[in-house]
Amino acid sequence: MKALRDFLDQIHPTFSKGGKLEKLYPLYEALDTFAYTPGEVTEGKTHVRDGMDLKRLMVTVVIALIPVTLMAMWNTGYQANLVLASKGLTTVEDWRGAAMAAMGLAFDPNSFLSNFVYGALFFLPVYIVTMTAGGIVEGIFATVRKHEINEGFLVSGLLYPLTLPATIPLWQVALGIIFGVIFAKEVFGGTGKNFLNVALCSRAFLYFAYPAEISGDAVWVAVDGYTAATSLGLAAAEGVSAIPFTLNQAFMGNITGSMGETSVLASLIGAVILIVTKTGSWRIMLGVVVSAVLTALLFNQIGSTTNPMFGVGPLWHLCLGGFAFGTVFMATDPVSASMTSTGKYFYGALIGVMTILVRVVNPAYPEGIMLAILFANLFAPLIDYFVVEANIKRRALRHEH
Repeated sequence: MKALRDFLDQIHPTFSKGGKLEKLYPLYEALDTFAYTPGEVTEGKTHVRDGMDLKRLMVTVVIALIPVTLMAMWNTGYQANLVLASKGLTTVEDWRGAAMAAMGLAFDPNSFLSNFVYGALFFLPVYIVTMTAGGIVEGIFATVRKHEINEGFLVSGLLYPLTLPATIPLWQVALGIIFGVIFAKEVFGGTGKNFLNVALCSRAFLYFAYPAEISGDAVWVAVDGYTAATSLGLAAAEGVSAIPFTLNQAFMGNITGSMGETSVLASLIGAVILIVTKTGSWRIMLGVVVSAVLTALLFNQIGSTTNPMFGVGPLWHLCLGGFAFGTVFMATDPVSASMTSTGKYFYGALIGVMTILVRVVNPAYPEGIMLAILFANLFAPLIDYFVVEANIKRRALRHEH
């Protein structure tokens, strides 16, 4: 690492003010601070609240996402291998099949390595395209505005691929993240100034622009010509009894769905990391879960003879779709969520209610967590405003007495 440090120090004058590549300093600074801590030290009188800065914050979230990411790769390969094995196929005629053959791996759902590697061959291209396309946009805006490239995209660039199906065309992956970075983030000033979750905006754009490639029953298993409905889709059409797996399987995550959204267990591990490190708000998570459970119970009591979703219990709602993933990693986005402690409860409650409301009342769109979080993002500033105003009035009354 000393060789890299010496190299970066050697080329620093070229990118610093007055150097030949001065305009490209944000690119140099991004590489330098990605590999090492910043060399600048604050001088004079300072007030340090804690040791958490933007880099540590984002790196902690990435660490919390590791279990989800590993599960995404394994389960993607597992679901594909299950179908291939049931069809008696031992080869796949594409570059992934060639790669598996070169590594001497069979399409065996009982082989952890086979499942993991085959799933990685689907996930990694999506991730690489996301980081490349989004990173280029971030670099362009940073260069034009003459500011540093922030670490915020490290998280958005990992969250976004995890919300996508394995078979998504790569050009759509690039288009979606470019749209999200520009219109949900950069037009409002960049990292820390976006009022909408960037990853969710990118996915929402793809959902409404190219619904056939991101929804329906033909996109959830990485096998050509094979279709498999999502659990929420089955529940909306025929009720929980139509779901071909148990609640325990739904909790573990070895079911069909978007690559990183199937495992509640993996999301819970991430939640523990975020809460222990005080990176993610437990108040928001609690608000989402409690309000979702209460809303589901309310619909259960109301009942319906025509809509099976009214009969879906709270535990199924918590374990199906992207509920756990969205609650832990999307709803707790520190930029687009409520900032006040009290406001976080109301913000989370709004997400929980809206998620179940969309799932139950609109069965044509059985997954509601994405739209619910984006909807709550819009109201987060208003929630904080009322919380602050209430505090001001309460203190004023206390002062008068």
